[in-house]
Amino acid sequence: MTALWQGGAMTADTIADVVLLLVLAGAGVLLVWCARATASGRVGRNHVAGIRTATTLASDEAWQTAHRAARPLSETAGWVLVAAAPVLFLVGEDAGLVVVLVATGLTLALTVGGLVVGTHAVRRGVDRSR
Repeated sequence: MTALWQGGAMTADTIADVVLLLVLAGAGVLLVWCARATASGRVGRNHVAGIRTATTLASDEAWQTAHRAARPLSETAGWVLVAAAPVLFLVGEDAGLVVVLVATGLTLALTVGGLVVGTHAVRRGVDRSR
């Protein structure tokens, strides 16, 4: 990534870096909010946000059970993106690409892990948060 200011003017690379930082951080904050809101019941069954499978959409109880079980992994996925965003300005351009790829890979793995944990919790009839 580039230095924030070069010669007193913002460069095109710097603007791209700022946009990438905002996208990563924003996506991370959105994931954290969604994990918390679905687990708490503020966001109920829907076809837009959350774990949307036939199993989780079968009932409100299934939805809650899945999201409560998935919350730790899903929320961690969001925090990975939030943490990765400012690192982009601390590393060089090539390392910045590695940061984005690793953060995205970890986020994907954690999100899929949350989906699996949540779906299995519903199938077992387990709600560990109660």
